[in-house]
Amino acid sequence: GAEVRRAAALLARSERQVLVLGSQAVLETGAVSELARAIEALGVPVYFAGGARGLLGPSHLLQLRHRRKEALREADLVLLAGIPTDFRLDYGRHIGRRARLVMVNRNAADLHHNRRPDLGVHADPGRFLRRLAARFSPGAAAHAGGASGAPSAAGAGAAAGGASPGQGQRWEGWLRTLRARDDDREREIAEQAGAEVAGGLVNPLALCRAIGALLAPDSVIVADGGDFVGTAAYILRPRAPLSWLDPGVFGTLGVGGGFAIGAKLCRPGADVWILYGDGSAAYSLAELDTLARHGLPVIAVVGNDACWSQIAREQVEMLHDDVGTVLARTDYHRVAEGYGGRGLCIARPQDVEPILAEALQIARAGAPVLVNVHIGKTEFRKGSISV
Repeated sequence: GAEVRRAAALLARSERQVLVLGSQAVLETGAVSELARAIEALGVPVYFAGGARGLLGPSHLLQLRHRRKEALREADLVLLAGIPTDFRLDYGRHIGRRARLVMVNRNAADLHHNRRPDLGVHADPGRFLRRLAARFSPGAAAHAGGASGAPSAAGAGAAAGGASPGQGQRWEGWLRTLRARDDDREREIAEQAGAEVAGGLVNPLALCRAIGALLAPDSVIVADGGDFVGTAAYILRPRAPLSWLDPGVFGTLGVGGGFAIGAKLCRPGADVWILYGDGSAAYSLAELDTLARHGLPVIAVVGNDACWSQIAREQVEMLHDDVGTVLARTDYHRVAEGYGGRGLCIARPQDVEPILAEALQIARAGAPVLVNVHIGKTEFRKGSISV
């Protein structure tokens, strides 16, 4: 009621708005298509986090993936839907001090941590956004495209201009600025992916791009790791809503095997990919036995750099000691074979595409398969502490 009206008024007066959508917003799984249409109707630039990834498909015009910190600092209105002002947002310091802040969260306590919002709403974020869209832009909400939950880019353009007379023009320049930054970052990533890494090993960025090229429209991605999975989160584009599963904000490594089993049982016809770090793989690698015994053909990819890299990045710089972070380039593919699955190994960049394609065919033929990829080290995620 009143909170929706106030949020709509703040949105109507803004010129540089940013929506950040967290996992809470998609907990009402049966309504994700309605939520996608609501976001499209609002026409607000949006960043996704956690399980909300994929809500608008891989390449929607409103969806942004990079340089979120810059956008938050320059925005005059920030709407956090299902994500608190925790370490991922530097405890609220990423948001410009002059910006109006609207927070919607299922947890009332999270509305008051670290930074006080101008409007704090204790509610389900997905439902709140659907009601906001209906009030703010009733015509666009009724006619926005994308019934599948992955609206078209053409529909986004129409929705962005449907808020009120002149509103689309006011917001168009802001969205164009953010899109230009996003495109620049994508070009940088493409260049970095083409660089050689020490020892002639596989560039992890190139590996993630190769996996991305193989993703079918109904693919499910299970992310279980630190540095390698963090790289994948920047590069891979989930194809649809509810198609990205990860360890969550606290990085609870070990979820991969169980998540993959559940995903394959729920969607038996879909390709299910597990992306493992070599550290996290140890926590649920034994589930290859479960996958083999129950005929669940999942594709696991281990980014093997013989290191707990996300920890080592800060530890070595701060303490000048790598104790506890060094691993071996273990033959994880042979472990998978011991559990009854298939195992493949990639040690050279030129083998990435053919062996990944082979792994996909093995899974589609009915057998679980693990690809052990010897990746090199890069500075791509230097300074990063979250996925």
